[in-house]
Amino acid sequence: MRLRGIFLFIVLGSFTAYYIYEPIPEEIEEKWKLMLTNSFFRSLSHLADVSELLGLKDYMGVMYVITLAEKVVPVSDEHVSVTEEQFDGVEVVLYQPKQLDGATQLRRAVIYLHGGGWCLGSSLMSPYDLLARQMVTELNAVVLSVEYRLAPAHHFPVPYEDVYRVVKHFLQKGVLAQYSVDPGRIAVSGDSAGGNLAAAVSQQLQQEPGQKVHLKVQALLYPVLQALDLNTPSYQQNQDMPILPRTLMVRFWSEYFTSDKALFRAMMANTHNSLESASLLKFVNWSAFLPESYWRRYNYSTPAVMQGAGEESAEMDGPSRSIADPRASPLLVPDSTLRSLPKAYVLTCEYDVLRDDGIMYVTRLRGAGVEVTHEHYDTGFHGALMFTVWPTDFLLARRMTDNYVRWLKENL
Repeated sequence: MRLRGIFLFIVLGSFTAYYIYEPIPEEIEEKWKLMLTNSFFRSLSHLADVSELLGLKDYMGVMYVITLAEKVVPVSDEHVSVTEEQFDGVEVVLYQPKQLDGATQLRRAVIYLHGGGWCLGSSLMSPYDLLARQMVTELNAVVLSVEYRLAPAHHFPVPYEDVYRVVKHFLQKGVLAQYSVDPGRIAVSGDSAGGNLAAAVSQQLQQEPGQKVHLKVQALLYPVLQALDLNTPSYQQNQDMPILPRTLMVRFWSEYFTSDKALFRAMMANTHNSLESASLLKFVNWSAFLPESYWRRYNYSTPAVMQGAGEESAEMDGPSRSIADPRASPLLVPDSTLRSLPKAYVLTCEYDVLRDDGIMYVTRLRGAGVEVTHEHYDTGFHGALMFTVWPTDFLLARRMTDNYVRWLKENL
């Protein structure tokens, strides 16, 4: 009986060690809380893999449990009026300050795009709801959160097109007047995949002929900005980091473009570039745009290029064209497109596979003459801003949120 108890203790201890303990850099605050949080994500990811292997439900369908678990019903409170509406056929959640009697002052507006790798996430998740309310009360702003359609049910460019339609609709002078928004004080912002969409929308708007209302600022929070080189130093350094390991980020990219697993396999090997995308590698050459302090022990090598032969190469022909599309990879535009962009805020985290995407964009924007505030968190990890709800609330998330909202208050 005693031996059985010892055996069960060893098994339980081993199980706990495998699923909870993982080597996390000492610099990260509240590392045990991060380990516990990530053990849930890892367990769900393993369950999703098994489910897909058995043909029960696809990987992202299982991972969507994270979104469902955090969803809330958007209700108004004493300070904020919340409504669910449709802008040009796309669902949005609109947060507005409750109007004081007789008040006619025009207000700021923030168009916010949630993260989740284009496959997960929702404006109705509790952390996004709390963030929107904080922006409304501290900025006296209208916050427009976009419920764009998600992959894999809706591949690129559908999520981007949903967002762009909402932004174009909202920026009409009549619509802005309806919500008492100052046309000169509008921001677009987003985290992770939402930061990708925000950057792409900012670029497209500047090229739109006849666009009368323009964005004043863009605020990109640990954004994903390119799919051409998935072996930057941060992808290598942080390939096993909690919340967003390299495998998951590559899966998000591949699912954004196609459900064909051939692309996922090629992206994992960083051999997914076509002749078309290869001509754009100069825009994401980290040896040119990443400060040497971030190179660490890594040396630059140009990603391999598919030669266009064979069945697997033919299957990836369509997705390869999407990879080269700047609406998917905003880092791929020339400097002439960057020059006219609005003032930017870019948040990056040291322990994030996407760190170098954001830093390269900072370098390129500054080189094109755009005013940029770059806030880098030496102890930060991907997704930290969203960990503001108990029991996964982190002090780092509070600091990030406060600094982000403060920048909007000073620049919008």
